[in-house]
Amino acid sequence: MMKTVLKLAGVTLIACAGFVAQGHAQEGKKTFYLLSHGGPSDAFWLDWNAGAQSACEQLNVTCQISFSGGDMAAQKEALNSAIAAAPDGIATTSAQAGLWTQEVKAAKDAGIPIVFFNTDDPDTGRQAYVGADLTQAGVTWAKYLVENKLVKQGDKVFLPVEVPGASYQQLETSGIASVFDPLGITYDVVDAGTDPAGIIAKMSDYMLANNPPAIIALGDSVAAAIKPVFDNAGIAPGSLPVVGWGNAKETAEAVRDGYFKAAAWQYPSAQGFMPVALLNLAASGEPIGYDVQTFSLYDQASVDPILKLYSK
Repeated sequence: MMKTVLKLAGVTLIACAGFVAQGHAQEGKKTFYLLSHGGPSDAFWLDWNAGAQSACEQLNVTCQISFSGGDMAAQKEALNSAIAAAPDGIATTSAQAGLWTQEVKAAKDAGIPIVFFNTDDPDTGRQAYVGADLTQAGVTWAKYLVENKLVKQGDKVFLPVEVPGASYQQLETSGIASVFDPLGITYDVVDAGTDPAGIIAKMSDYMLANNPPAIIALGDSVAAAIKPVFDNAGIAPGSLPVVGWGNAKETAEAVRDGYFKAAAWQYPSAQGFMPVALLNLAASGEPIGYDVQTFSLYDQASVDPILKLYSK
């Protein structure tokens, strides 16, 4: 399979799966494979990649980083290629439950530490996870709307998402349901797609047709579209409560400007750094049977540090 390879600060960034197994690139230097289902140009994954690169440099290890761009078959091929390379450790995402059960078993049988990040599947037996508890994220958003009396019985909340049916949507929605269902609040999960212009158009159409009382943005791309959607529909900032993900610069700015009530931050650069640190511990013989949660809610009063980070 053909591949595109970019050399960035000592880290190999592979834009698509299908790389050649490289194993230990340099004598005495640990090699880790980091495999993401995301796209290399996505804002979240740019920050994640910067964190991963920083860890690889600071720990003086060789990292093979790949992005499958939502192609699970490509990620599966990348994961199996990584296992065959017999590296010192592997970190991967799990965008759908049950995808990597056999691969995790194969890695563990081969004595390769394996860590999940961003999206989890603990039933695989992976050794650690770095990221948000996505079910709890849904609970947090729903409770925010309820506790601040922004929704009531009989309301139908708009839940736009890029990939309906993906594990992140299902887990987040299950958390939302645990809060809303007993209160008689319903919700509408709506496919907004992944194309930025299409997301804005689909969300704008839904807003005009349904006039929802509140929005929970289930992904970063739909969250980043809130301001243009409101502007298109003539909705004043703050007149319609919105919560959801806030890992994009556009969303942080929307929080600052009053379009968002509260947004969730996953510390993307730390989410890149910590899997490398955990794998380095495991490769040195340290046990890593614990998870690292990267999640917090920010609002207009606490958005400044995030905006300053993006300004860099």
